[in-house]
Amino acid sequence: MNPDLRRERAAASFNPELLTYILDGSPENTRRRREIENLILNDPDFQHEDLNFLARSQRFDVAVRKSAALVKKIREFGISEPDEIIWFKNFVHRGPSPLDLHLGMFLPTLLHQATAEQQERFFIPAWNLEVIGTYAQTEMGHGTHLRGLETTATYDPETQEFILNSPTVTSIKWWPGGLGKTSNHAIVLAQLYTKGKCYGLHAFIVPIREIGTHKPLPGITVGDIGPKFGYDEMDNGYLKMDNHRIPRENMLMKHAQVKPDGTYVKPMSNKLTYGTMVFVRSFLVRESARSLAKACTIAIRYSAVRHQSEIKPSEPEPQILDFQTQQYKLFPLLATTYAFHFVGAYMKETYHRINEDIDHGDLSELPELHALTAGLKAFTTWTTNTAIEACRMACGGHGYSHCSGLPSIYFTFTPSCTFEGENTVMMLQTARFLMKSYEQVQSGKLVCGMVSYLNDLPSQRIQPQQVAVWPTSVDICSPDSLTEAYRLRAARLVEIAAKNLQTEVSHRQSTEVAWNLTSIDLVRASEAHCHYVVVKLFTEQLLKIQDQSIQTVLRNLCLLYSLYGISQKAGDFLQESILTDSQITQVHQRIKELLTVVRPDAVALVDAFDFQDVSLGSVLGRYDGNVYENLFEWAKSSPLNKTEVHESFYKYLKPLQSKL
Repeated sequence: MNPDLRRERAAASFNPELLTYILDGSPENTRRRREIENLILNDPDFQHEDLNFLARSQRFDVAVRKSAALVKKIREFGISEPDEIIWFKNFVHRGPSPLDLHLGMFLPTLLHQATAEQQERFFIPAWNLEVIGTYAQTEMGHGTHLRGLETTATYDPETQEFILNSPTVTSIKWWPGGLGKTSNHAIVLAQLYTKGKCYGLHAFIVPIREIGTHKPLPGITVGDIGPKFGYDEMDNGYLKMDNHRIPRENMLMKHAQVKPDGTYVKPMSNKLTYGTMVFVRSFLVRESARSLAKACTIAIRYSAVRHQSEIKPSEPEPQILDFQTQQYKLFPLLATTYAFHFVGAYMKETYHRINEDIDHGDLSELPELHALTAGLKAFTTWTTNTAIEACRMACGGHGYSHCSGLPSIYFTFTPSCTFEGENTVMMLQTARFLMKSYEQVQSGKLVCGMVSYLNDLPSQRIQPQQVAVWPTSVDICSPDSLTEAYRLRAARLVEIAAKNLQTEVSHRQSTEVAWNLTSIDLVRASEAHCHYVVVKLFTEQLLKIQDQSIQTVLRNLCLLYSLYGISQKAGDFLQESILTDSQITQVHQRIKELLTVVRPDAVALVDAFDFQDVSLGSVLGRYDGNVYENLFEWAKSSPLNKTEVHESFYKYLKPLQSKL
């Protein structure tokens, strides 16, 4: 064990094991997760060489082999709980795998959108990997704008079949993971035509490859889209369909239906079709926390081991974690990780609760769930994407090496900003809900849920002459008081966006044009709403913590997260007279004080995430801190070092030298 890390752990003010239990949900969950991880660690089927030294086709081959072994072992060990499957999958694959969409979208869509008969027909074969599925929504020409999708499914009542077509080049399905080489079925989203009328997007279970030979079926053109920024292990694919026929019973009909004669039966709500997307977006909030936790673990441990420069002349080089600038780079990100973790847990719980309500016919909370998952998906992935890169740069030159694990975390995570809904469009979807809620309040109705702060708007319209009343009541050392400040900011920015939108409409603009001309304000309002929700949920979590030492350290992180956010958005808080100049100065000072307070607990706070070294995949973030010896060993294992003299010398350089 590196002596610096040993000292850091001994100096912690709390027991990280107890915090791990909180993050996992219970001591029993922690025990079970570790049990599953140790099963994998000790299983030779999951051992493999360093992926960093493999070509793409080799990485894909390893990923398929491990995915097949994963499904086999899950059966053997009798693992069926969704959380346990996720733990198993995350530990087997540090990055993406060809079965991600099968496990994460195909199966959940069958569970939530298929009839009992369809589940009987497809779910068990899919669970046993006889049917391997993906989720084919995105097309070459359209992604987030679902209504623009061009794939068609036309019902033929004579044969009781749907005829699927990709009528244009831009309608070719493009990007679905596992589509390129792995899947034999796809849930395809297509425009439904029956009795000469288009009824919009619906989902269909489409066989694309013959079971047994795995060859594409007639009318199907399918393949891999080629190398990408990352995701080498994933066969993102394309799918073109030409008059490809499927039985009527292959339309997912739990909500909408087409009768044998072609009569369309509409669902209770059009949003029910988007259930899978809502599920994945809520999952991405948790994935943001997990990816940022990994990046923070690596950067903070390495910063405790790395010694550089000097603070006081002639004294030994300090740990770089002792530099205030390094703390300012990393500790707000550590606080963000904890904030996002608790938000992710809330989203998961809320998703399941509302899903149960939907099953009982109660759709009242669906609009807010849709808006909240869209906004928080965008808010957390944007923040995390920037934060992972900040962690890489905080590790200096070594952060650029694949041995740090940070490049891999970054390029595996960064697609989250565009898949399952491009983030700006997601923020505008949230804004649509906020504008509707604002209009309800203006018409005298009360709104509930996370937007209930809009009910107080009339009394919150702070005029310049009233400014002096509010600032004195903000206590920058109180999470509750800071939550109130964020609540006010959200309310004011929603109101500003709504009034600007109304102004544009009054200038005889169409609503659509007015929306575009106000979209910057609308995104700002959504961002403020999401920021408020995160601060509110983090603050509420503090009340649930029993252990005093952990509550204290989490309270400090909650304050740091909230104050850092104010410092980054100071203009909003000043402009809306929520805080004064002197209070903003106090905020900056308090942040510096909190950096000092968090410093002794920093390593213990990342230890509590409980990542095993094999899961982190980082030489810099090793638990034992023995970075330099292992850095040298890692470099020596590079394939370029297999021979003392590389063949390129004899092929190109030696002939050139002999002519000189």
